[in-house]
Amino acid sequence: MRSYLYSVRLLRHTTLLLSLSYLAGCTSPGPVTPLPCAEAEYPVHDPAESFNRGVFAFNRAVDDYALAPVARGYRHLPDFMQQGVHNFASNFGEPKVFINDLLQGNPQRSVNTLGRFAVNTTVGLLGLIDVSDPLGIPRHTADFGQTFGVWGIGNGPIVELPLLGTSNSRDATGQILGFLVDPFGDNSDTVQTLGTIALVGGVVDGRAELLPLTDSLKTMPDYYSALRDVNAEHRAAFVQEGKQGATEPAKYRCEGATHDDF
Repeated sequence: MRSYLYSVRLLRHTTLLLSLSYLAGCTSPGPVTPLPCAEAEYPVHDPAESFNRGVFAFNRAVDDYALAPVARGYRHLPDFMQQGVHNFASNFGEPKVFINDLLQGNPQRSVNTLGRFAVNTTVGLLGLIDVSDPLGIPRHTADFGQTFGVWGIGNGPIVELPLLGTSNSRDATGQILGFLVDPFGDNSDTVQTLGTIALVGGVVDGRAELLPLTDSLKTMPDYYSALRDVNAEHRAAFVQEGKQGATEPAKYRCEGATHDDF
């Protein structure tokens, strides 16, 4: 019975992840070190473009009529509330960052992440307050797509997944793996509830951060290719950041966008 209940819970949370994750994956605040975009190559191979555009039309409808309006409303909340949501969601995701730091063979980054999580979860009231930055422990992000890139796995062709948005095959695989990996394991209902809150809050907060960028890209003649290319440029720079192994995230200025925009 316990195994059955866990399977049902896993299915429920996986469905929620798939339903809410469009355009909300990789926000990354913090101190920055400039790194020219030209140092990271970002080839775009889109052999299934016609099919991808069809899926993109569906994803855009979901975003235009559901996620983006909620994100616009969220931006009208007081700044301290938005910061609290951002901090809490970011802190809940630190264990996955820690796992990827280890897989990338970067002990300095992993210690940095573990220290942030421990301090913010305790002193920072479950991460609502970011006390690590003032202590000189800056936040960076890492995911399985970045890890695969650090390992030398190529981008692969562009894929547009329903609700998950534009990616390449390597990063799409990393996204799905990220949904399946649960660092907290089969824990109490309280942890599951906190995870759901962090997920929903993080998705809305991440989409709100992307609004200026996507609003700008929508003014271009071809929104699909503009978003695809900027995302490819960002992900290439993100992999380069992982290879460098710095504990402070670099900011990449790419055609008006920065690493922090994603």
